[in-house]
Amino acid sequence: MVNLFTKKHTQVGARPGTLVIDKNAVKPSITIIRYTPAEVHNSSVETVEEISEELEKEGTIWIDVQGLGDEKLIRALGELFSIHMLALEDVVNTPQRPKTESYDTHQLYISRMVSIGETRDLEIEQVSIFFGKKFVLTFQERAGDVLDPVRRRIRSKKGPMRTQGADYLAYAIIDTIVDGYYPVLEYFGEYLETLEAKVVAKATPAMLDQINRVKRNLLVLRRGIWPQRDAVNTMIRDDCPFVTEDVKVFLRDCSDHCIQVGDVLESFRETAGALLSTYLSALGIKQNEVMRVLTIVASIFIPLTFMAGIYGMNFEEMPELKSRMAYPILLGVMVITAIGMLLYFKRLGWIWTSKTEDDET
Repeated sequence: MVNLFTKKHTQVGARPGTLVIDKNAVKPSITIIRYTPAEVHNSSVETVEEISEELEKEGTIWIDVQGLGDEKLIRALGELFSIHMLALEDVVNTPQRPKTESYDTHQLYISRMVSIGETRDLEIEQVSIFFGKKFVLTFQERAGDVLDPVRRRIRSKKGPMRTQGADYLAYAIIDTIVDGYYPVLEYFGEYLETLEAKVVAKATPAMLDQINRVKRNLLVLRRGIWPQRDAVNTMIRDDCPFVTEDVKVFLRDCSDHCIQVGDVLESFRETAGALLSTYLSALGIKQNEVMRVLTIVASIFIPLTFMAGIYGMNFEEMPELKSRMAYPILLGVMVITAIGMLLYFKRLGWIWTSKTEDDET
């Protein structure tokens, strides 16, 4: 289960741009993909100097940093790409609300990437994207992502990827992150259908926790996708120097995907809310059934207890006590009374109702 807000924060009164590195943060690994229309170079680097050498070469370059556990390296990357300290703070002090900001040498876009893990739990992490004239720099919290389709498109000569600039690469990354919400939505859709069938068939207290977890995860997804729609629309509407008009056309399609994902999320949240009402109703019906059975049993034993109480009194002048047939007669009256009450309850439809009778009702 994902916490709604576990943001690492600086100390109160700390100066702007203070970096707070989580002690459990993953040590960064850096991969570089540099490409031109004719060729692609893929390599792993360990130092900022190696990145600087790659930047001097021809082509568009994608520097992918997976892991935020090295403050010295992150500061060095900030100096290399002239990244403002406030932007670096947004990268490290996760999670930030998805947004976009323009700087002199680059554009910043902060996104939320989601996936379903091996344990079928929702996994979500922040991806920070910086892009300028010929570079794209991405920061991820840990290794592993949903961006393999972008890497395959770069290696392939199909499509416009290798003939476009860094802004198109940034768009492709953003669009792939947004599209990564669809498999997650499909999973939650199937999970809600299964959970609904279980609730209708037999509501148990354990299902309440499952429903609340689904509602919580859907809220996390909503907080991840709606701000991204606003950020994408900002790059479309505003005068962003690093986003060309051609790429803005593609970003409009990305904005449509954000809206579509948001609409599906809203419908799932309504379904989860209705499912909670169904659970409470099913639980109430089950409790009513139990109370009805107990009431019927108590109603049958009330007259029997009354009879037993009368002839259990220690009075000598009770003529029935001296009769040899008193005991079997009393037992017979008790049995007839119990059977009569059961038949009366059946006539009222309280017990032994058939499925056909329930459907007609």
